[in-house]
Amino acid sequence: MSFSQREWLFSLLIACICIVLAVIDIAHVPDAPGGFRCRGLITAVDNSLTRVDMIVKTGPQVLKVRLLDGPHKGEELSVVNMLTGKMEMDEFYIAEKTILVEYLECDGKPCNAIARGYYRLQLQLVLIVLFFVLLVAVAGVTGLKAALSFIFAAMILWRLFFPLLLRGFPPIPTGLGIVTLLTGVICFSVGGLTRRGLATFIGSMLGLLLTCGLATWFTNMFWIHGAVRPYAEMLLYSGYTELRLTDIFVASVFIACSGAVMDLAMDIAATMDEIKLRHPGISLFEHMRSGLRVGRAVTGTMTPTLLLAYTGSHITMFMIFLAKGLPATNLLNAPFVAAEVLNILVGSFGVIAVSPVTVAVAGLLYRFGGQGERLQDATKDGVMP
Repeated sequence: MSFSQREWLFSLLIACICIVLAVIDIAHVPDAPGGFRCRGLITAVDNSLTRVDMIVKTGPQVLKVRLLDGPHKGEELSVVNMLTGKMEMDEFYIAEKTILVEYLECDGKPCNAIARGYYRLQLQLVLIVLFFVLLVAVAGVTGLKAALSFIFAAMILWRLFFPLLLRGFPPIPTGLGIVTLLTGVICFSVGGLTRRGLATFIGSMLGLLLTCGLATWFTNMFWIHGAVRPYAEMLLYSGYTELRLTDIFVASVFIACSGAVMDLAMDIAATMDEIKLRHPGISLFEHMRSGLRVGRAVTGTMTPTLLLAYTGSHITMFMIFLAKGLPATNLLNAPFVAAEVLNILVGSFGVIAVSPVTVAVAGLLYRFGGQGERLQDATKDGVMP
């Protein structure tokens, strides 16, 4: 079997796994009651029962909605939007907008309808399609495999990892297993079934194992519990009282940084591959030294990436501390802030460690391997040595 055939077969296997995951139900969680869900056009809004206290809105907002699809298409009904006063959870609707409606059926007619937010699914689908089109247009076949890896990662997390946690599987070993699977598929799908892909996989896994160990250790040292994450406490109240939230928090740390770790490992492995392709006679020491020079530059920009990513999602939290005039001591010592500090720094440890590890692994793999794979890679990418 040729190199290209192996790669297409590998991609076909990933696609089949995605289809299987879309069909099977691992969690066996019963569907929430709600009956029918469809789009609805708001034709009228009644705010007479809504209480407004400065910027806070509470009470019912009654909507007149015409159903746009589903078994009761064209029918009109009243929809209640109960405002709780929490702006991050509530949505205040206006006329002539489309919303998602959830309702029951009473005597063949829609009843007990509830608004579930402005309808965004079509725009989300458009955005996803544009993302995939741009990815394939820029990266070609590699972009197509990257898109498949993206879908695979989403399916593994949504249809396998989260359900396994709900069923009581230990979060840290399960998280390591899931991240190993994702790392292997992504590295070998994008990097190919070559030494480049193997170096990326080994370097990524060693960096993630270090991150897992440090996350476990420092979480205990910091006395951080898993309930610092949004919706964590709600899980307990939903009947899953046996969940180990702290272990789930630890798993979230090394899973969150796995993308950055794989990104850096792939950069280093691709650089080592290209150096060996252009200079087949380069010594092991010079090969590794060249890779380390590139690794230093890439690491220098990757570590601030984690800081910006995590900080950007908590801008308002930092602003409230500043607005209340609280000192930095209070800010940094707060449990949820300490959790993010741990997230950023422990994740950065993994990113920093992956550079020299991947250089060493790639150097050894290319030192004791032949020229065959590199020639196949070069031919596949349209480059001849």
